This record gives sequence, C-alpha cells and structure tokens, in this order.
Amino acid sequence: MKYSFIIIVIVLMFSCKTEKKENPIIKSVEKSQMKLKYAEGFSLTTTESSKILTISNPWPNAEKEYTYAIIPETYDHISLGIDEFETILFTPIQKIVVTSTTHIPALELLGVEQTLIGFPGTDYISSEKTRARIDNGEIRELGKNEGINTEVLLELRPNLVVAFGVDGTNKSMETIRNAKIPIIYNGDWVEKTPLAKAEWIKFFGVLYGKEKEADSIFNIIEKDYLEAKSIAKKATSQPTILSGAMYKDVWYLPNGTSPEAQLLKDANTNYLWSNTKASGSLSLSFEAVFDKAKDAQLWLSPSYYTSYEDLKASNPHYTEFDAFKNKNIYTFSNTTGKTGGVLYYELGSARPDLVLKDMIKVCHPELLINYETTFFKPLK
Repeated sequence: MKYSFIIIVIVLMFSCKTEKKENPIIKSVEKSQMKLKYAEGFSLTTTESSKILTISNPWPNAEKEYTYAIIPETYDHISLGIDEFETILFTPIQKIVVTSTTHIPALELLGVEQTLIGFPGTDYISSEKTRARIDNGEIRELGKNEGINTEVLLELRPNLVVAFGVDGTNKSMETIRNAKIPIIYNGDWVEKTPLAKAEWIKFFGVLYGKEKEADSIFNIIEKDYLEAKSIAKKATSQPTILSGAMYKDVWYLPNGTSPEAQLLKDANTNYLWSNTKASGSLSLSFEAVFDKAKDAQLWLSPSYYTSYEDLKASNPHYTEFDAFKNKNIYTFSNTTGKTGGVLYYELGSARPDLVLKDMIKVCHPELLINYETTFFKPLK
C-alpha cells in the first residue's frame, strides 16, 4: 500500500506538470491576419492569446523586420519567451510617448489622446486639443527626436515609446530600451501612397485594442478621398503644376511615384514631373526647373516660404515664373498652430482626403465652390 501510494503521487505530479500552460506566443494557433488595403509597412497576426505585430519597413532600405508581441497584461509574464521578439507589449496602454507629429491625429481620432505624456518638440504640435494638455502640464517636453531627454522620459516611465527613425541608429532609443521600456518603430512616412499612410491608424488601433474603431475611421477617410477623386475627374482641363523650391543650390521636387505626386494625379492636374521615378525627392538645378516650368499655371508648396517678398528676396529669378507673375502660388506653410507648428505636417498624412480636396479647390475651384481649404492658402 505504501509503494502504491508513492506511485500514485508521482503520476499525479507528472500529470500536473504536463498540463502546465504552454507559452501562448510560441504555441498559439494563428486565427486571423489583419486585412490592409494600401499599407505595406506593417502586418498583424492574431492568435488565440496574443497579437503579433510586424513592422517590415520602418525606414527606407531597412535590413530586417521588427516583430512585436502584444498580449493582455493579465497573462503570466514569467511564462513568456521573448528571444524572437523586439518587444513584448502588455496592454492596455495607460501612458505613451510618440515622436512624430503625424502620430498625434491617430491618438485623437481614436479618443486616446489622454494617454500621451511626453513628446520631443512640443512646439511643433498644432492640434488645439493636444496643445491644451501641453499647456496644462500633462505632456512633458522631451527635447529633440534625434536626442531625446532620456532623463525626463525615464522619470515618466511610459508603457510604450512609438519611435520614428531614418536608419535605426538613434542612441536615445538604446538608452530607453536598456531601461526596459518597450519601443515600437512606426514607418507610416515610408509608405508610397496617401491612403497607405492614412491606413496606419490601424497600427495605433492595434496598440489600444481599438481595431474596429480604427477600421471604421479609415473607411470614412478612404470613402471621402475616393469621392473627391471622382469629383476631380469632372474637370475639363488639367493645370500645369510646379512644386518645391531651391535649398542652397538644389531645387527639390516630389518624384512621380511619391504620395505627393499621387495626390496631384488624383486631383486631375498635370504635374510636370509625373513621369519621373526615384527613391526620394528629385534634386534639380534651377535652370532645369525653369526650362520646364517657367510657364506652369500653378506653383504649389514653395518650400517653407510664406510670402512673395520672401520668395523674391531668396532668389530674384523666382519672379520670372508665370505662377509668380500671376500670383498663382499656394502654400501650407502659413497654416500653423499657436506655437508655429505647421498643421499639414501633423494632419496631412492622416487626412489625405482633406489634402486632396484642398488641391481640387485650388486647381479646379469651380468643382468645390463652397469648400474652405484646410491646409493650402494663397501665398501672402
């Protein structure tokens, strides 16, 4: 009887060990993949107990994919195997730091802006709602993106830092990572089309468990964009378009495969460099631009210049363009927040429907008679 009892105990112990919950991330069965219509830089796999977020293109020519596990905070942390993930993020997020103004609209559209506690360069933020929180001391200044004040950030102890990087070499991020604060890179700015950039609201939807809300918001933006595109097709002419301006000895313009060129195409215009292909902006001489665009009917986005006087003072030869002579230059640089942040740089990526409507209003004013532009205004 004694030996029989011992054997029974051993069997029971062995049975308990074999029934121990397996690692939910390694062993979970895939249930679904997030459906994305335009964005190519991220993907989401949902399993029985977690979500696997993959960022495939956080910056141009990224050499690896970055994979993150997102799981409920209630799960037993000890059982997780973290080696194959950049970060394991436990949700829900209560405190977040983002590093680009393009992230602000997503937080506000999803109704989670109250979780933002720090930002590098708060003066660049234009949103009145978020500026009020800055003024109330609810959002701390963190310096500059390329050199974040890690002392303040570590004091804040956010649940997550959503980073923006051009090559992944930001030393501040290494300090933050060493402090065991999760970092996830956002690559919305690398996307090739306006709607692809806007679809990154679904990335933030994942972080906050608001996938359905993010999907609904994006569907509205997409619908408005496509409706505006249809309106533009009714135009009976295509105005010729010049863009950009000189920086030192180089004139930078959008290449023909860029999101900016896509907007001009969807606005039914004749962008003079629409047939070009490049990995970044076009870099041309003044002579090359003048030869092709001296007779252009409209000049959009003349860099950071806010007035005709500033443009002329910078380079007297600008006055030789027809668009300058006819006062047909439009800029978004004059539409700013209280502290000087340019609204277009913050909201434009999230709301391409508004950008497209602006361009249609400027290029085909007869199609949107009662529409008031959001970003683009006549140069002063």
